[in-house]
Amino acid sequence: MTNANGRNATSSIHDAVSRRPLSALLSQLLVAFTVEFDNEFERQMAEAGDPGARLSLVVWANLLRFVSEGALTVRKLAALAMANEDEIRGQLGCLERWRFVVLESVEASGRPAPTRFHRMSGRERRAGWGSGRGIHADWVVHLTPRGMTASGIWPPLFDVIEQRWEKRFGRDEIDGLRDALLNVADRVEVELPAAVPPDGLGMHRNIAKKNEDSAPFSSRRALPTLLSRLLLTFRLEFDSESRAPLSLCANTIRVLGTTPIRLAEISRLTGSSPETTGIGWQTKPYVIVTPDPKAKRGKVVSLSPPGMKAQQTYHLLTAEIEQRWEKRFGKKEINRLRRAFETLFDRHNERGPLLSEGLVPPEGTVRAGEAAPALGRREPGPAALQRMRDLIAQTELFVSDPAGSLPHYPLWDMNRGFGP
Repeated sequence: MTNANGRNATSSIHDAVSRRPLSALLSQLLVAFTVEFDNEFERQMAEAGDPGARLSLVVWANLLRFVSEGALTVRKLAALAMANEDEIRGQLGCLERWRFVVLESVEASGRPAPTRFHRMSGRERRAGWGSGRGIHADWVVHLTPRGMTASGIWPPLFDVIEQRWEKRFGRDEIDGLRDALLNVADRVEVELPAAVPPDGLGMHRNIAKKNEDSAPFSSRRALPTLLSRLLLTFRLEFDSESRAPLSLCANTIRVLGTTPIRLAEISRLTGSSPETTGIGWQTKPYVIVTPDPKAKRGKVVSLSPPGMKAQQTYHLLTAEIEQRWEKRFGKKEINRLRRAFETLFDRHNERGPLLSEGLVPPEGTVRAGEAAPALGRREPGPAALQRMRDLIAQTELFVSDPAGSLPHYPLWDMNRGFGP
């Protein structure tokens, strides 16, 4: 397979991957695994009579796995999830609205949940139902029947998807990848969440030194867990020295320049959803947004001077951190890790990159064009149909060019069940 210049296409991909920061390679493989995992979860939930249940492994690994072992207070759940209570309240509100959990006020607390009739369903619900409003730390979280069905499907999927990767890439390659990840992850001195959190802003306040009493996780050696923990370790180091966080630098700031582009292009260029790449309060200091001079509607965006500086910092600091890791963990180990990543991107057959095969969605899933209702709804509305079109477009990019289109840092979208 050759390109227009006569170069071997695999060599070109290898060169591109080699230039990526270690954090980007970690992210891209994590997102690829997550997409395949979430598609299979959605397919199995549909088989169980619950179509359109698009809830990501992130929610299971960081939150619902604890509740599957028995009801917990919001306070205890936040501690186990290594998140602050505000973040947990927001996620629980979504899971309540999507009917995976119920929240129960404890009589001993003296603070029963006030109720009112919901404006859409007409049912009596707690005030703030479906959101984080009004949730108290001493309330108890229970799984619903839907949540229990999901909790029966999730755990085996780690082995199912890893076995697919072994078949696709070769068992030796996947064992080598796991060993390379473990050789570094086992030397990280802090305890980290099992998955990259949907909102990592509070993560810095909740990490702790490793200890023997850390909560056990049966999938601790699972590939997404190892990828997540190394990526979080990298982010902690990056964010401690950069004004702009890695999640912003690796995506929006990375793809922008001084020449304006349409806002809608950011999503395509970063491989993230339109919602997670919108211009929010974190992004505004680094960009200039103006009306599109070539159209009657719409806006264009470019980097501001602080944005150009943040982009420079991103490229320099990611390279510097990798050099530090070579000194801290051993140059041989970091080179082995990078080679393990590059091997997965390099592997091709006559149809294209092997990594693409796992990104092709199974029939009956939203990424494959199934018009399923949004989580918490009964019928697919306009927003759900637009989200389906966005997911199809994202999937087509991932499948056609995983090295060039998978995000350089995962941005989990609440509207996608906290998936990519």
